[in-house]
Amino acid sequence: MRTRLTQILGTETPIIQGGMAWVAEHNLAAAVSNAGGLGLIGAASAPAEVVREEVRKCKELTDKPFGVNIMLLNPNADDVAQIVIEEGVKVVTTGAGNPSKYMAAWKEAGVKVIPVVASVAMARLMERAGADAVVAEGMESGGHIGSITTFALVPQVVDAVSVPVIAAGGIADGRQLAAALALGACGVQVGTCLLASEECPIHPNYKAALLKAGDSDTIVTGRTVGAPVRVLKNRMSREYVRQEKAGADKMELEKYTLGSLRRAVFEGDTVSGSLMAGQVAGMLHEVRPVADILADLWQGGRQRIAALNTEC
Repeated sequence: MRTRLTQILGTETPIIQGGMAWVAEHNLAAAVSNAGGLGLIGAASAPAEVVREEVRKCKELTDKPFGVNIMLLNPNADDVAQIVIEEGVKVVTTGAGNPSKYMAAWKEAGVKVIPVVASVAMARLMERAGADAVVAEGMESGGHIGSITTFALVPQVVDAVSVPVIAAGGIADGRQLAAALALGACGVQVGTCLLASEECPIHPNYKAALLKAGDSDTIVTGRTVGAPVRVLKNRMSREYVRQEKAGADKMELEKYTLGSLRRAVFEGDTVSGSLMAGQVAGMLHEVRPVADILADLWQGGRQRIAALNTEC
């Protein structure tokens, strides 16, 4: 079964790995690509030469397509955008800004550009800018989120643009992949379910916290300062929200989050670290190889679609 997305990306399945900051490095990206999806290296705020090294390491581990995610607010974004061209990366996903100023150079280099959007207006803007596809990401996602759910956002974006739409947010098994395709998406982007993979580099404490999570164990911080982030509930996130409700300003709140993601990812700090995760964290029950996770997503989705013909 091929979709518009697999044709654009040259992948076996229409599954993209999220470009998670401090998580999406070369080992995880290569594992996803080798399993038939599109792995991504998350540039986050890393220096450009670090991103170049990650790209080269990924090439050593896979001959399949992979891409780079660029957060456009990153002060190194201009240099990373150029490295994408120099290193022959063929897919870029973007977030936190408008990639228009890079579009001509990327297009000339044959790079497919796929911005992540959280609204119909942004999807239309990205299409006009020349995007090859868009990721419509609902608020069920982990990390930085918008205000619309995946189930509501995806069909509206599909109706608004002519480029392929990739669904993200709240997708961890084949049932949700099938639902995304039914909404008109041509593929999915997943992140939280890959945090519980053997190849994911996060600290074992972080993985253990994910496996313990239930359906209501995430919380959104930063709404009052215009930077909503979904994380697992812990002492830091609960206190952050309490301070928000008490009227704390952005400077006061930053003391809770400064360096908190790095502490969670690298040090396993589950008390004061920022354990970014989506609402599907409650569906994670064991740490598995990336290949098994992607196979279950894709095969489970196809089986669910086939079963609908007899069950409904």
